[in-house]
Amino acid sequence: MSGTIKKGKHTPMNLLLIFNPRAGSGRAGKLLSPVTQAFQHHNISIVPLVTEFPHHAAELVQAHDLKGFDGIVAAGGDGTLFDVVNGLFKRNDQKMLPVGILPMGTGNAFVRDFPLEEHNWQKAIDIIAANNHRKVDVGKFFAGGKTDYFMNIIGLGFVSDVVDTAMKMKWMGNIAYTIGVFYQMAFLKSHTVHIDLDGIVVERENIFVEISNTRYTSNFYMAPKAKFDDGKFDVTLLGAVNRRKLLKAFPTIFTGEHVNLEFVETYQAKQIHISTDVPKILTPDGELWESTPVQISCLHQALEIFGPALDAK
Repeated sequence: MSGTIKKGKHTPMNLLLIFNPRAGSGRAGKLLSPVTQAFQHHNISIVPLVTEFPHHAAELVQAHDLKGFDGIVAAGGDGTLFDVVNGLFKRNDQKMLPVGILPMGTGNAFVRDFPLEEHNWQKAIDIIAANNHRKVDVGKFFAGGKTDYFMNIIGLGFVSDVVDTAMKMKWMGNIAYTIGVFYQMAFLKSHTVHIDLDGIVVERENIFVEISNTRYTSNFYMAPKAKFDDGKFDVTLLGAVNRRKLLKAFPTIFTGEHVNLEFVETYQAKQIHISTDVPKILTPDGELWESTPVQISCLHQALEIFGPALDAK
């Protein structure tokens, strides 16, 4: 990975911990005490704020006094990170702090590009304790009359339908998204999409659009060439295709070979505008959130995160 790194030292820190006890279908709820002890082992003091309802993390980060803190830690899945980043970017005082990530959710796609194995929160704490800061890109999108932010992906069409199904089975882990794919194939249909990619206009019959800041969508290797600090998104378009061809091609999304299929198009862009013939629900970072039309911008290296040094294995 390329990117700007500020190397830190193993010095005492004071961190605000946003802890989602419902992450990982409630499995995270048993981990607050071990997490606290692990931070104490590294001579790091934390102030834990436990979320009580969906998107509470955004409210906590947006409203909390950040004076005296050296960073914010999002403990949960990609949805918790989504909320923490939105809370941070929407603060009235525009106060920005480095963000650490403890992967405890159903989907932990963003940290796979560190690389960091999902649910390995112990190694994630070691990474935070090393106090290395990496600048990463942030997605900004305007839909439904308001602005929000994402870290990992934003999609529409079939991918949103899959998320809708998977949310009902999150207790099953990442396999819920695979089951969601097979379930939604029964209802497969295309829509017309009009997409402007840095001035390149594409209009197609389309199954899904996925805009990626990182390589993974859940456990799918959606955008093999994506980098979260290069100032541009990787865009994947799945054109109109029948169920038989899609079913046959499905295994290739785990290896990244799907990008070579005749009915798949890939692009890179910094500014993207999407409209559809019928409104399509958006899925920023695995959330169901507003609908098309949508304007999307890449904010180049707009956020610092606690990440491993470039030579880390």
